[in-house]
Amino acid sequence: MNILRKKLNSGVVIFDGAMGTELYKRNFFVNNSYEQLNVTRPAVISEIHRAYLSAGAEVLTANTFNANARNLRRYGIASEVAAINRAGVELARAAANGKALVAASVGPVGEPESDADTRSRAEIITEQLQALLEADFVIFESMRTFEDLTGALEAVKGFSDLVYVLSFAANSPLMEDPEKLLSLIDDSVAANPPAALGINCGGGPEALLKEFERLMKVTRLPIILQPNAGTPKDVDGRTLYMASEEYLSTYAVRFARLGAAAVGGCCGIGPELINAVSTAVKPLAGAKKIEITVKEESGKLPEPLPPAERGTLGAKLAKGEFIRTVELTPAAGFDMTKLLANAQKCKDNGIDAINLPDGPRASARITPLLAAKTIEEKIGIATIPHCCCRDKSLIGLQSELLSYAASGIRQLLFITGDPPKLGDYPFSSGVFDIDAIGLVAMQNKMNRGVDCGNKSINGQTATLIGVGLDPNAIDQEREYRRICEKAEAGADFIQTQPVFEPSALLNFIKRIEHLHLPVIAGVWPLVSLRNAQFMRNEVPGVVVPDSIMQRIAVPETKEGQLAVGIEIAREALAEIRPYIAGVELSAPFGNVDTALKVMQ
Repeated sequence: MNILRKKLNSGVVIFDGAMGTELYKRNFFVNNSYEQLNVTRPAVISEIHRAYLSAGAEVLTANTFNANARNLRRYGIASEVAAINRAGVELARAAANGKALVAASVGPVGEPESDADTRSRAEIITEQLQALLEADFVIFESMRTFEDLTGALEAVKGFSDLVYVLSFAANSPLMEDPEKLLSLIDDSVAANPPAALGINCGGGPEALLKEFERLMKVTRLPIILQPNAGTPKDVDGRTLYMASEEYLSTYAVRFARLGAAAVGGCCGIGPELINAVSTAVKPLAGAKKIEITVKEESGKLPEPLPPAERGTLGAKLAKGEFIRTVELTPAAGFDMTKLLANAQKCKDNGIDAINLPDGPRASARITPLLAAKTIEEKIGIATIPHCCCRDKSLIGLQSELLSYAASGIRQLLFITGDPPKLGDYPFSSGVFDIDAIGLVAMQNKMNRGVDCGNKSINGQTATLIGVGLDPNAIDQEREYRRICEKAEAGADFIQTQPVFEPSALLNFIKRIEHLHLPVIAGVWPLVSLRNAQFMRNEVPGVVVPDSIMQRIAVPETKEGQLAVGIEIAREALAEIRPYIAGVELSAPFGNVDTALKVMQ
């Protein structure tokens, strides 16, 4: 296995960002050959590499993108191909200092500028490759045309041991037909296929997300995503990119959760943005480091109590009663007056239980444990607190589960959780000793009387175990595999992400019939076009179809848009109701009345 593939198999890898953008910031304007700076201003190039390394990059890309003879001829330095490329790799290698891999960048050759330029693309690329062999791998970047691709593939044939990546520019002709693209690659370099594929540049993270969805369906090769900072704007003669750290890191987390092997940046992405990506993504790689199983204990431990004997929710599900729940998020303070008032309103309107998220979008709030205990004692309605893996170690999570049991809270929803970078405290650290699957297994063991270390807890907990499901997941196979693993680990019921397209949920429910787990479907009544745009673009795991975006955009007033949002939610619920065991209604911005209107 080559060193790059080994690295990609170890977890999500962080690539660096743009070199040209950083050089431009340092007043090297476009009338310079940026690649020649490898030999004329090596200290500047080294400084940029070290900045990316400090930001968390695990791959440093040599400053060799345009260092082929055809492009260098424009500056009268075509004879310096070997020297410029070797210097670029040496600078990246020295800056990496054994802490990062070194990628040699090869960009498109371009069209000949004169009749004297008769060499083929493959010949020109071959000359450049010969000077890049000391890199750990080569990445052919920003390929836009089939001529770019075939030139690279032809050149690769001359290097039997070359480790390389093919990265295609987003929104380019190459990405119009991924199946044709993969067929061409397979036919051309079957003897030495690429170690990975990539998508880079384009119109920003959203553009890459859409093309990633299509590419991942036709290949099993690892995929590397390096978006640019969005559409640039001209500000006082300078080209600036307006993407924020939160915006980019939110998409980076999406990429990672959907199966991207690596994330980084292209044009407009500097060290500060790569640091945001690294901070957001790397905690995810730690999830499920610790495996917790109960198989080895089968036959030795008592079986858990039947779900019907684990609280009022378990009893209702066992009887086939339709469950109605509402999600209430405690305020980011210690006053629970509004939370209790909303819980009372839910009880008065026939709601069966209150969902309590655990620090949604990595925010700091009253713990679900205290909120659940207070609501159940003062209002007398069941609660479903969420328990996530982000903030506590294995020991802390186990203590929390024992505390829920001691408090009489009988149903929990287990989730992995959003990385801290997505919230108000990006400097906080995510723990992620285990993921939701491991947490389910831990609770299942406690339901049988032992902790994760097989030590007796002097009794059996009686917790009904809920797990999450995203029926809109782009990687449907991964989502299916994980829900099956959650079921095997001990799940008792499923609760889904908000559903705006009923067919996606119904198809998934049919596929998991063999699990025999009741499904509580999430339904979110959209309150405005702006709310729909936020859900569509900023909330991982939520898909708002174009048809709904168009429909909610028709009314010009917020009141009209809210009415349409409630109508859409009612229609979705009516369509899926025969196939689900219950519904979880969200209360946008804490407005319980909006959620309750969906049930009217």
